[in-house]
Amino acid sequence: MVTLYDTTLRDGEQREGVSLTVEDKLRIAARLDALGVAYIEGGFPASNPTDSAFYEQARSLKLKQATISAFGTTARKGTLPSDDRALRALAACPASVVTLVGKAWELQVTEVLGVSADENLRMIHQSVRYLVDAGKRVFFDAEHFFDGYKHDAGYALAVLLVAAEAGAETLVLCDTNGGALPHEVFEMTAMTIEALVRGDVGAVVGIHAHNDGGCAVANSLEAVRAGATQVQGTINGFGERVGNADLLAVLANLQLKMGYRIVSDKQLALLTSTAHFVAEIFNIIPDPHLPYVGSSAFAHKGGIHASAALRYRHAYEHIDPALVGNFSRVVMSELAGKASLLVKAGELGVALPSDDRRLQSLLDTIKQREARGYSYEVADASLSLLLRAEQGKALSCFTLESFRVIAEKREDGRVMSEATIKLMVGGERYVATGEGNGPVNALDAALRLAIGRFYPQVETLELTDYKVRVLDESVGTGAVTRVLIETSDGATSWGTIGVSDNVIEASWDALVDAITYGLLVAGA
Repeated sequence: MVTLYDTTLRDGEQREGVSLTVEDKLRIAARLDALGVAYIEGGFPASNPTDSAFYEQARSLKLKQATISAFGTTARKGTLPSDDRALRALAACPASVVTLVGKAWELQVTEVLGVSADENLRMIHQSVRYLVDAGKRVFFDAEHFFDGYKHDAGYALAVLLVAAEAGAETLVLCDTNGGALPHEVFEMTAMTIEALVRGDVGAVVGIHAHNDGGCAVANSLEAVRAGATQVQGTINGFGERVGNADLLAVLANLQLKMGYRIVSDKQLALLTSTAHFVAEIFNIIPDPHLPYVGSSAFAHKGGIHASAALRYRHAYEHIDPALVGNFSRVVMSELAGKASLLVKAGELGVALPSDDRRLQSLLDTIKQREARGYSYEVADASLSLLLRAEQGKALSCFTLESFRVIAEKREDGRVMSEATIKLMVGGERYVATGEGNGPVNALDAALRLAIGRFYPQVETLELTDYKVRVLDESVGTGAVTRVLIETSDGATSWGTIGVSDNVIEASWDALVDAITYGLLVAGA
């Protein structure tokens, strides 16, 4: 049996330009659990308040399959584990699993840590033992294992043995520099497992691969072929430098090509939506050319390929794209997408017409909007409202006449925004003015003031996240922007989207959808 260990929330967040909020991490964790990931590493609780808060709030997640894991390092040199602040934080963390990293390459030990080889072994043994005694399940990440094995196989193995002796249940071989090749990973993993078996070590072996040589997925698969039973990676391969092993590609290859039953068929079909969901949360444009999940993964552009795909769908497709939640398409055609739309509409509780003409019209509308910059992967609420509107069932809690926003920088240095809204609600015209620390906050305040008398449920709705992305950098400040808003009523949350070359208008559209959908959920 092979288990998946996701480190998107820790290693993945180390990608340049990425910073996740606690809410971001909780949403991704819930999606990973739905996918069927066995372990979710949330971060380093001793390093920053966000990670500490994540572990506290993760207790409220109703995870069905996944176990939350915390990450940390061995005790500092010359320090007992009980005196090490980071290890004490790991011991006190709500996570039941701790992944502890220690160095397996003697060069790193003497030159980076500045300790002797024997001292490193002592630090590993005492740190693992301390956490096991604290009631934690411990996984041990042997950092720089493959480089260390090449340099001195005996010492790299000794690192694993002391960790296992101290109580580590999983020994993870890390290609930290990402430079190992698949045949090397297979050979060294196989020899390591053989040595552990000879030493009567009961711990299982895992693999943690980085992609600096472009081989992270291949290296992970080769490690499994050699006997590893845990694979660590990140969604879309996000991570430091050029990234980690793409856990989605690893999962698809293990299950569809190598015969491992890791998740259910229904969960496997979530691969594509999960890839796009996490990319949007990271505020990164989804890579259309990712294997299995990219929008171009099963696209055929004219000529022989398109003709063959139309006549025999598997002529140029290595799997049925529906297995991973993707679909075939011929570029510049009206092919495919209907089945996916029907499934998504069903998830949103919207009954779509079964006749092709109306369904195709809805699909065309969505494609046109996506061409303008809309992305509905993390904006289910906006998609739900759009589908209803296209069926003539538009929800209209109010009608906007106009709004105006001004910003004022005051003598004391504070910048305040003021928004005035004129609208019709309940057959009456209202003018409301709200102040805020920014234009969106001010618009939100004015809108709530205007409609609160008719829809008191609006008081329960809270904007929890706000993201802006420039869609065309070449235009500079005149570029089209995409705004994503996350809203919660305390029990559930939803995403909405707005797109415009005016960031205030994009924000207003996303805000209106957020409030409208919230009132729909509340039964207003």
